[in-house]
Amino acid sequence: MLAIDTQIIDVDLLNDEHKTPAFLQKNIFGQVPVIEDGAITVADSNAILTYLATRYDASRKWLPENAMDAAEVQRFLSVASGMVAYGPAAARLVTVFGAGLDQHKAIEIANFVLGKLDAHLQDKQWLATNHPTIADLANYAYIAHAPEGNISLQPYPLVRAWLKRIEVLPGFIPMQTTAVGLAA
Repeated sequence: MLAIDTQIIDVDLLNDEHKTPAFLQKNIFGQVPVIEDGAITVADSNAILTYLATRYDASRKWLPENAMDAAEVQRFLSVASGMVAYGPAAARLVTVFGAGLDQHKAIEIANFVLGKLDAHLQDKQWLATNHPTIADLANYAYIAHAPEGNISLQPYPLVRAWLKRIEVLPGFIPMQTTAVGLAA
């Protein structure tokens, strides 16, 4: 979205490459994603979004400086790392990677958060402000791929419309797919 020169390096999650000593030096929790920007290493999706927006977005559009807008962005970053992670993302981990999580509970959480987001988008185009921010990006991927976790987006027309608005943004790149054809 910021047109930054990027080299994507695949990490073999199925063979625990993210648990190797070399990877654990980049992220002590053994999780992806991680970015390296020169001598700087940043781990965690939301931390990476915050870093990139602060470092490379001179317009401050993606992470506004206005206190109220910044607070709204942070609120939806928390939704992404909370209910979206424990809902749609967890349900997807069960079906795509065979994770030993409670898929029933994950689907329940997913439907709760999707219902709240659909209601929130009733009079809004974007989650946090009147333009797209890192809050939208943080929530997009696991919501867009919720059907891979047996979660229908059909009951949430405003969420589906919001996903489409993100997908037509300049610079949008869909989530990579794995060798078995599922998004990673």
